[in-house]
Amino acid sequence: VFFVFAAVMNFAMYWWSDKVVLRMYRAKTVGPDDAPELYRMVDRLRQRAGLPMPTVAVAPSQQPNAFATGRNQRHAVVCVTTGIMQLVSREELEGVIAHELAHIKHRHMLVSTVAATMAGAIAMIGNIVKWGAIFGGFRGDEDDSPVALLAMAIVAPIAAMIIQLAISRANEFQADRTAAEIVGRPDGLANALRKLEAYAH
Repeated sequence: VFFVFAAVMNFAMYWWSDKVVLRMYRAKTVGPDDAPELYRMVDRLRQRAGLPMPTVAVAPSQQPNAFATGRNQRHAVVCVTTGIMQLVSREELEGVIAHELAHIKHRHMLVSTVAATMAGAIAMIGNIVKWGAIFGGFRGDEDDSPVALLAMAIVAPIAAMIIQLAISRANEFQADRTAAEIVGRPDGLANALRKLEAYAH
């Protein structure tokens, strides 16, 4: 039951992620006439990555950020904020966009959705077990100690979260490597990441 509940929530987010995220960021889609340099950059890089042309969007935020979303390669969105376009150079922006295209290429949205579904289901089950142990809802064998159940209820969601974070980190490393292959050099992305880290500090 909890797996199905988590699956429905995460699948809905996965299926309509492009619309939801763009609305959340108040992002505007742009074409070759609105942002010619950005649009051409994405077009050139997606050809090198062997991808269909994604929707290109710009979010009016000074927070430097870029992200890719969408349920598959044919329904993908690459969005950048005005803040990142002001912070990084052209070569660095290339590296960042190639990184986002790599997420699309490797279907990381789907991978993340599956991981989130599993983690969500485990967290929900852990929550039920925790409250059941606290209020004495479990009346099994004498070996089923409420303390053991409570410990399991606390440890299981943490373990699920750690696995989800590990998958996310693996996805990021894979996207970094693929981005360097798409652009042909790693310098742009590496320098952009240094600038973003400095900005965050």
